[in-house]
Amino acid sequence: MISKAKAQHADVLVVGAGPAGMAAAIAAATHGCRVLVLDDNAAEGGQIWRKGIAATPDRSESKVRDTRQATLRTAFRKSGAKLLPGRRVVDAPRQGILRTIVDTPAGPIAESFAWDRLILATGARERFLPFPGWTLPGVVGAGGLQALVKGGYPVAGKRVVVAGTGPLLLAVAAHLRHDGATVVSIAEQAALRRLVPFAASMWSHPAKLKQGIRYRRALADVPYRIGWWPVAVEKASSGILVRLTNGKHTVAEHCDLLACGFHLVPNTELAELVGCKLNGGAVEVNEQQQTTVAGIFCAGEPTGIAGLDAALVQGEIAGLTAAGQTQQLSALSRKRAKEIAFGQRLNAAFRLRPEVTLLSAPDTIVCRCEDVTFSRLQGHASWTAAKLQTRCGMGPCQGRICGPAVQSLFGWRPTSVRPPIFPVPISAFGNNDSDSLEELTVFQETQ
Repeated sequence: MISKAKAQHADVLVVGAGPAGMAAAIAAATHGCRVLVLDDNAAEGGQIWRKGIAATPDRSESKVRDTRQATLRTAFRKSGAKLLPGRRVVDAPRQGILRTIVDTPAGPIAESFAWDRLILATGARERFLPFPGWTLPGVVGAGGLQALVKGGYPVAGKRVVVAGTGPLLLAVAAHLRHDGATVVSIAEQAALRRLVPFAASMWSHPAKLKQGIRYRRALADVPYRIGWWPVAVEKASSGILVRLTNGKHTVAEHCDLLACGFHLVPNTELAELVGCKLNGGAVEVNEQQQTTVAGIFCAGEPTGIAGLDAALVQGEIAGLTAAGQTQQLSALSRKRAKEIAFGQRLNAAFRLRPEVTLLSAPDTIVCRCEDVTFSRLQGHASWTAAKLQTRCGMGPCQGRICGPAVQSLFGWRPTSVRPPIFPVPISAFGNNDSDSLEELTVFQETQ
C-alpha cells in the first residue's frame, strides 16, 4: 500500500542515470544545484553501461571502455548529485511534480518529486518488427540478449544468429562470442549502397572507426550478410531454424537463439506526458537542449538516436544550462553539432528497407501483450481505431513494442500518452492516505 509523504524537492531533477543523465547531473551538481537522479535500475550506467559480467571482444577495448565508464562514474559519485535507484516514473500529476513507484519489502511505495528544472534522459529501446515465428521461444532482442548475458544468462556453447539492422548488431555479436557463444551468422538488412558512404564518413570519428574494426576483427570468420533479413523462424528438433533472405535467395540457419532488433527508437513517453513537442518521433530541443516546455530539458537518445558521444555532450549541455552556466557552451556546441550530424548519417544508413515491413502473415501476432494478429489490424484507419477494436497497445508494455511496429507497418502513431506510463499495482492507489486519484492527469485519446 502507498503511504503519503511530502514531495522531495530538487533544483534539478534528472530522469535516467545513463550516460546522458550522469553527464547532466555532474554538470548541474558541480555548479551548486541540488540534483536528484531517478532511475529504475539498481545503479547508474543505463543500458549501455549496465553492471554485470564484462562482455568485450578483447582486453584492449575493455580497458578503454572501463576507463571511460569508471571516470564518469567517479565524477558522478563525487559531484554531490543523489541517485535514487529503483524509481519508475509513472505520472506527472501537475506542473513541477513527478510521481514514481518504488518496490519495497512492504509493497509498492509512491513518491512525489518537485522540481525547478527537469532533465529527461530516458534513453531508447529496440525496435521489433513482426514476422512469422518472431514470438517463438529462442527469439529475443539483440540488446535484450546482451543485457541478459550481463546479468548472468549463460550463452557459452549456444548457437546464435544475429539479425536486423544497426551498429548494435556487430557489437552484440562480438560480445556474445566473447562470452562463449557460437555466432552462426550476422544478417544486416541495410543495403551496401547505404553502408559504404556511412563507412567512409567514419574517418572523421576515429574512435568509433577503431571500435567497429575491432568488432569486425573479432568476428572475422563469421558470415556477415549485408542486405539480408529474417523472414521466418520455425521450431526445429535441435532448437530453431531461422530463414534469411536477400530478396532473391533464401538460406536456413539452425541455431539456439535468434538475437534480432531493427535499430532503436527514442523513449519519449514521459516527455510527451509533460507536454514536450516531438519532431520526427524525437523530442524537439534547441541548441541548449531546452524542450518546448519552459524549464524542461532533454538529452541523449530521446532527442534522436546518435550514440554515446552525443548523449554525453548533450547531457553536459543540459546540465550546464539548467545550472545557468550558458557561458561554457561554445566548445560543447561544436561537438554537439558534429555528433548530431553523425546520428543523421547513422539513421540514413540503417533506414528500414520496405521489404522488412511486409513480412507479416495474416496470423502473425503484432501485439504480443493482447495477442492481436496482423489480419485484425488491417482495415483500421488509425492507431486509435485499432486500439478501440482490438486492444492493440493496451497491454502491460503500453505499446512500447507494438507501437513502433504498427508505425512501420501502417504509418500509425499514438495520438496521446496517458498515465500511468508503466503498469502500477492496483494496491498503489488503494490507500485512503495516498495522494488523491484526482491528481492523475487525464489524457483522452484523440483522432
